[in-house]
Amino acid sequence: MSEPVMRRTPSGLTVESLHKPTFRFQSPLAKALSLFSVLSVLAIAAAPLTASALAADAPVLSIQSPKAVSSLLLDVAHAGKRLVAVGDRGHILYSDDNGKSWTQAKVPTRQMLTSVYFLDDKKGWAVGHDAQILASEDGGVTWTQQFEDLQREAPLLDIWFKDANTGFAVGAYGALLSTRDGGKNWEDVSDRLDNEDQYHLNAIGAVKDSGLFVVGEAGSMFRSADWGETWERVEGPYEGSLFGVLGTAEPGVVIAYGLRGHLFRSADFGSTWETVPLKTSNGDLEFGLSGGALLPDGSLVVVGHGGSVLKSTDSGRTFKVVNRSDRMSLASVIADEKGNLILVGQGGVRVASPTGAELGQL
Repeated sequence: MSEPVMRRTPSGLTVESLHKPTFRFQSPLAKALSLFSVLSVLAIAAAPLTASALAADAPVLSIQSPKAVSSLLLDVAHAGKRLVAVGDRGHILYSDDNGKSWTQAKVPTRQMLTSVYFLDDKKGWAVGHDAQILASEDGGVTWTQQFEDLQREAPLLDIWFKDANTGFAVGAYGALLSTRDGGKNWEDVSDRLDNEDQYHLNAIGAVKDSGLFVVGEAGSMFRSADWGETWERVEGPYEGSLFGVLGTAEPGVVIAYGLRGHLFRSADFGSTWETVPLKTSNGDLEFGLSGGALLPDGSLVVVGHGGSVLKSTDSGRTFKVVNRSDRMSLASVIADEKGNLILVGQGGVRVASPTGAELGQL
């Protein structure tokens, strides 16, 4: 079913119809700016993937630029107390002072990076266009390329690791990649999913005491109770694309969110779902939602288009919505040691109050 989508373009907001887009990624606004209609695009091949598939030529380094901190950033994560953000042109930035200042890392690519995940204060991985997977052993200061597949002409969109050896990456056209050796070798295990239509997979996340959950295009949902070995398709509550999934502090509780302010909650690992109403001062929230985080205090934060920041202190049953005055589209969020929010997206990094408002505001 097609549905109108608010999409931010360089000339402003436009309304489009969305139904399994098949055009290629061409705009650098990807995950944060076209959060909802472009995130799921590009072709992906179905051959086994190993590190031996890497190109023999030496990689091109990301260009060092003082403007990197204000460029498009698509994800942010903790590496211990350090913050690490990734985005356009292969930019990876890290901060050791709660986001006040940022240093650009040495990165062997100029392609857009869409997601970053750190297992601890040293080991981390990032994924992006050209099906690239990068790894860091020093908390995000330097990076090496573990995998790339230029023939796919498609991005990987999210990555998650269980431990130093076992990890999964998801992406366009149903891509599910797996490693058992910390990324030295990556295997295409997309056939583990009942995804005949090759719907784009936008996010993967862990659900407490339950397993892994994947969401994607056309409301597609998949869960794994054995942490990635086998998967089952879940009958979801929505036919539009979902761009994020979060486990909560409660066992078995998961939220999924996506186009036009749609957010859903399940208390039984996805077997049943309820719609969570999202209200603003002007009525129902209609901006798409793109990223989120479970904070150390157990609260949940979800961000999206139009500067939307949603916060829940009751495990996703209800959310308070703040629409930031700058209306800049947001792609990801985490909290610093003081509980302030580190927001990334259009225009780079912003530090906000725990509610998502400008610092100094309620």
